[in-house]
Amino acid sequence: MRNGWKKAGLIGLGAVLGLLLSLNFSAMAEKEARLPIPYDDLQLFSAVFGRIKSDYVEAVPDDKLIREAINGMVHGLDPHSDFLDAEAFRELQVSTQGRFGGLGIEVGVEDGIIKVISPIEDTPAFRAGVKAGDLIVKIDDIATRGMALTDAVQKMRGKPGTQIVLTVARKELDTALTFTLTREEIVVQSVKSKMLEPGYGYIRIRQFQERTGEDLAKAIKSLYKQGELVGLVLDVRTDPGGLLPTAVGVSAAFLPRDALVVYTDGRTPDARMRLSASKDNYLRSRGEDYLRDLPPAIKTVPMVVLVDGGTASASEIVAGALQDHKRAIVMGTQTFGKGSVQTILPLGHNTGLKLTTARYYTPNGRSIQAKGIEPDVAVDDGRDSPNRLREANLDHHLQTPAAGTPGDAALLKGKTAAAVQAVAKNEGKPVAKVDPDTLSPRFEFGAADDFQLQQAMNQLKGQPVLASSKAVAAQAKPQ
Repeated sequence: MRNGWKKAGLIGLGAVLGLLLSLNFSAMAEKEARLPIPYDDLQLFSAVFGRIKSDYVEAVPDDKLIREAINGMVHGLDPHSDFLDAEAFRELQVSTQGRFGGLGIEVGVEDGIIKVISPIEDTPAFRAGVKAGDLIVKIDDIATRGMALTDAVQKMRGKPGTQIVLTVARKELDTALTFTLTREEIVVQSVKSKMLEPGYGYIRIRQFQERTGEDLAKAIKSLYKQGELVGLVLDVRTDPGGLLPTAVGVSAAFLPRDALVVYTDGRTPDARMRLSASKDNYLRSRGEDYLRDLPPAIKTVPMVVLVDGGTASASEIVAGALQDHKRAIVMGTQTFGKGSVQTILPLGHNTGLKLTTARYYTPNGRSIQAKGIEPDVAVDDGRDSPNRLREANLDHHLQTPAAGTPGDAALLKGKTAAAVQAVAKNEGKPVAKVDPDTLSPRFEFGAADDFQLQQAMNQLKGQPVLASSKAVAAQAKPQ
């Protein structure tokens, strides 16, 4: 299996999109193209190129035309493939270190409009009141309609201490909102843990970074130092994913040795892998196995995994693996549904191609692509609206493969009109400045009023689980 990793390089399943894009490196040498050259199409391209050079209202540099042509070619494939220039390549590396200058927003594109998937806890965007589902109409004075996602990410990233103004459309409001934010150094602590009450532990993973596996091992040991566990909640809500080896390592912490975690399938031999709970599949170097001395009871302690519509990619791998092996009860709402693999292919001159090369499958052979993980126990706390952005809403999303034909489905264009209508409704309308104190209270994962966490505890204790916080609120109203 180690040889398989060397061939494939480091393949990541990534964050959904946006400010927390996944980092994956490929050690593969650049392959020579062996397919027939489409001369007729290249002649058409040459004709268009020539007309622009000779007749366009302003002179356009050759390199700009070529790069825009490359961008158009790649962006037409699926939402996660991308051409990475030198700056984008550096940004990709920075994001998995868990430290960067920015606002703390995970964003995606819906019908050519930049949409907030989730603000990250304790960041400028989160504190200001930016919400999941907000549509970013302008960044400073620049309209975002049709803007490439990587361009939007680069504009929102920046030197800590500098200011930026986001103009946002929110579906339920008739006026656009403006948020004046000060960039900070965003340090994402990927793992947090605490003892909820004697015997019941809580671990939250916010993103799958390079050291998430090591941090998880420390968290587990810390909990057991406080006493034996009789129940554990693993919280991957709004976790956009990250690195594939880390997802394998997190799963391996709770699964038997060599249990299958995930397998991938694509057109090339390098894209076909079976990754199990073995150190060869989660260690990225020859360092010591960070899972080697975990308390043995962590393999059998009753578990609940909390998921929601923001649970994506690497976090879906973990939830799917623990669900298929019946190691944990998955609770919450349907996950995002990003079941594709991206590989970074170096192109020289500090550029690269982030290309979708495979789909991934849970141990039981389920594709999550554009479907997500269905929880064993559905619990709705009211945060996931019907209009929440998911993989199935993204332009050109990969189709869910037909049963028995992994890796052979065609590309589909997943279009929704909701984003365009919401922006159109706000164009030309007044813009309101936002006072964070007037907004609804921010949700804190793991807090005493965390409804889904309360139901997870009920599940672990064998008590009745309530399916909806709205029903509870209705019962609480005076008659």
